Amino acid sequence: MLFSAACERNKEVILRVLEGWLPRGAQLLEIGSGSGQHAVHCCSRMPALHWQCSEPGPLLAELEDRLDQEGRPRLAPGAALPPAIRLDVSDAASWPQDPVDAVFTANTVHIMPSDHWPMLCALAAALLREGGALVVYGPFLEEETDTAPSNLAFDASLRQRDPAMGLRQLSWVTREAARCGLVLSARMPVPSNNLMLQFRLQR
Repeated sequence: MLFSAACERNKEVILRVLEGWLPRGAQLLEIGSGSGQHAVHCCSRMPALHWQCSEPGPLLAELEDRLDQEGRPRLAPGAALPPAIRLDVSDAASWPQDPVDAVFTANTVHIMPSDHWPMLCALAAALLREGGALVVYGPFLEEETDTAPSNLAFDASLRQRDPAMGLRQLSWVTREAARCGLVLSARMPVPSNNLMLQFRLQR
């Protein structure tokens, strides 16, 4: 079964932030669930949370194995982990149609091609209920803040592997989200030089 050491390290801080940002009984779509560790952890601790996992394809079977073996047997009261779905950020037809309270993604913005971020914002905005939020976890570059050496090294390694990858400027990320009616409403520094960002939908 796929395991992410990074997810294991950050799952508790992500849980604590989501507990403060999400309404009780929230319906959430996760983009790029990977190993499923965030979904399993949060649904074991947040009553009535409905967490829809997704992956573009290759990891879907391993993701579903974790949800079935570790997630569903330990759900908090009223929480739900439905079967993971195949979702490609760049393919609008692969996105679900039912409205959600939140769209969440962790450590994906620096992996996806830069033109996928505006697509994600537009499709998330179309899916969110009024007042809903896009919540993002990961490392970013900030013009007014010194970038940690570890993040600079990570950025360089990503771009060497694939020029389409790399840490994104927070100003650009925020601007593209705002074009879709998603306004940055919270920026929370978290361990390992990462940020939790909340973009609240304002139609």
